[in-house]
Amino acid sequence: MNYRHAFHAGNHADVLKHVTLLALCDALAAKPAPLFALDTHAGRGLYALDGNSAQRSGEAEGGVSRLLAEAPKHPAIARYLAAVKACRLEHGPATYPGSPWLLAHALREDDRIAACELLPEEAAQLKVNFARDPRVAVHARDGYAAMKALLPPTLLKAGGSAMKFARGLVLIDPPYEAQLEEFDHIIGALRQTLSRWPNASYAVWYPIKRRRSLQPFFRRAATLPVKASFVAELMVHPDDSPLRMNGSGLLLLNPPWQFGQGLGAVLPLLAKALGEAGASSRLEWLKQES
Repeated sequence: MNYRHAFHAGNHADVLKHVTLLALCDALAAKPAPLFALDTHAGRGLYALDGNSAQRSGEAEGGVSRLLAEAPKHPAIARYLAAVKACRLEHGPATYPGSPWLLAHALREDDRIAACELLPEEAAQLKVNFARDPRVAVHARDGYAAMKALLPPTLLKAGGSAMKFARGLVLIDPPYEAQLEEFDHIIGALRQTLSRWPNASYAVWYPIKRRRSLQPFFRRAATLPVKASFVAELMVHPDDSPLRMNGSGLLLLNPPWQFGQGLGAVLPLLAKALGEAGASSRLEWLKQES
């Protein structure tokens, strides 16, 4: 696998993913019971937007940098930008937080996070970045295998007693180097995990290149045994543009109550702020809770 997220950190896809991730954490943390979060493809957790990789791609300029310069007024966007600024106060003015950092920032002292990364160099840096946070366990392993091994989660407390987490969040954000094969892995892993941890919320990020290639994935996702599911998409280029990636989306399974309504109000604002002429957004339910 050759994918390095440092080239894409802070781009429009990260904005969509991370605005949604923080909103999910806040909604889940509104209830007092402790949470467990699994990040299956965590990367290194922190990225330097003044580094060679980010500077070569320039993708952050059309994402987080544009929002920092002029952001639409919405609580979810303000929450995201406040988290980015908090990260920069701690780690430097050109730093961008990856999903494991945002999870650690948003979740509470009694919550637990497992961050998985397969690439040795990225996993090593991830361990360094979270060495002082006892809530975060870093696993240098395949994220799909971790879903089978770590879920449902159990915390061993002092004295050897075990505490099960009834609620939590799984973020699946793979590199999609082989897109059709990746979708097979995702659906298979979700079917297995939902049978063991059915009450958790799941968020799956996906790129949008050719719209028709996504339809089989949506059809299979609609058959998963969940209470509710929807897709939320941000297109920064027209849907039929010949560019490599016109936008991205998130498949959300078992979202918190009324979460879709709140996210649906944010998506058009992001499309207007980050997109070119012809940009759009979409929120479509695959299964609504009865």
